[in-house]
Amino acid sequence: MQETLRTLVAAELAEPVDPRVSAMAAAVAGLYPGAARAVLFYGSCLRQRELDGLMLDFYLIVSDYRVAYGRSWRAPANRLIPPNVFPFEHDGLIAKYAVLSEADFERLNGPETLSVSVWARFAQPSRLVWSSNDAAAARAVASVARAAPTLLGEARPLWEGGGDPLDLWRCAFTLTYSAELRAERQGRPASVVDAEPERYRRFAAAADLDLAAPVSDADRKRARWRWAARRRAGKALTVLRLVKASGTYAGGIDYLAWKINRHAGTKIEIKPWQRRWPLVAAIGLLPRLLKRGAIR
Repeated sequence: MQETLRTLVAAELAEPVDPRVSAMAAAVAGLYPGAARAVLFYGSCLRQRELDGLMLDFYLIVSDYRVAYGRSWRAPANRLIPPNVFPFEHDGLIAKYAVLSEADFERLNGPETLSVSVWARFAQPSRLVWSSNDAAAARAVASVARAAPTLLGEARPLWEGGGDPLDLWRCAFTLTYSAELRAERQGRPASVVDAEPERYRRFAAAADLDLAAPVSDADRKRARWRWAARRRAGKALTVLRLVKASGTYAGGIDYLAWKINRHAGTKIEIKPWQRRWPLVAAIGLLPRLLKRGAIR
């Protein structure tokens, strides 16, 4: 089973992308000589196959935070509240990239963490668009291969059943979206699955879950507690990352407004004082956005 799943993951990660994506990934890796191990491309630009006018999403995997940042405060910040996120521009395209160590990328793709942010994303399609060598590529594949079984296994006790693995995927993404502060329209979890149903069927089969097995009341109760803990931790972690991003992400308040407007259909306009004091502005926006349902 595991080899079959790794084969699926390796094939998907190796699928071709627009050459501009590969060039941008190499440029991101070039910012961290001696530390960069792999760069993965994921998100809406990959799904929509559009680049111009949009923000590309990358994960940069590094060998070690101290090697990547030297003695900068960004090393302990990345270790304590992963990941660090930075903006990037290259050849007319804009992007953001998140930084994780190889050890953290492996750990955060597994069930041992309450945070859903990594395994929820890498259970979805992604591409390995740069690697330093074959060993780094193989480790990235192994880490990503943990994501789908984690997502489906953690959602399985709260799934009502029915036999269709796509329904389990939809249930799983609904749970993960509720575990973060997200600026998404209703129905987004289902649309992710419906965009590539056969892909999700293949990955569910490779994860080798017994969808017909009964779930005990005790297992269901434990799962409800764990997902409630994930929701509390995930929303708190979002706020902490926002605080940290005020020191790593120039123009972050404009990106936040753009993302919320794009996904939630709002019309937030950033004022000059909010750009001068982005942390205060972001925290001030949060209660209003929650009240209006723009983020959940």
